[in-house]
Amino acid sequence: MENFQSNEFDIVFSNSVIEHVGDYDRQCQMANEVMRVGKGYFVQTPNLFFPIEPHFVFPLFQFMPINLRVWLLTNFALGWYDKVTDKQLATRIATSIKLLNKRKFLNLFPGAKLYEEKFFGLTKSFIVYGEDI
Repeated sequence: MENFQSNEFDIVFSNSVIEHVGDYDRQCQMANEVMRVGKGYFVQTPNLFFPIEPHFVFPLFQFMPINLRVWLLTNFALGWYDKVTDKQLATRIATSIKLLNKRKFLNLFPGAKLYEEKFFGLTKSFIVYGEDI
């Protein structure tokens, strides 16, 4: 159900949210809604290929097997997360964040302009922006 009219907002701003909404289909739904309700938009997300995963602040966490990620979460406080005592909860946390690469992110926002935020020469995050004014 649509709660807002098309182009109801001058700008839609989203900072590190799209990787939390679910799988790629849900990310696509979010992107379509952002572009529908806003005359312009500015959406940021961390880069899948940045070596430090930003939510867990752990090197290459996003590429580790799920069993290792769960073990780390149940044995250590990582990034924004305290040590998790429940293994099922740790599994949900470890699999809940769906980082995007540049191609997939741009595919969500056809026609958008892209800015790459750099850290020591590596792309830390992507920002897409566009306007339909």
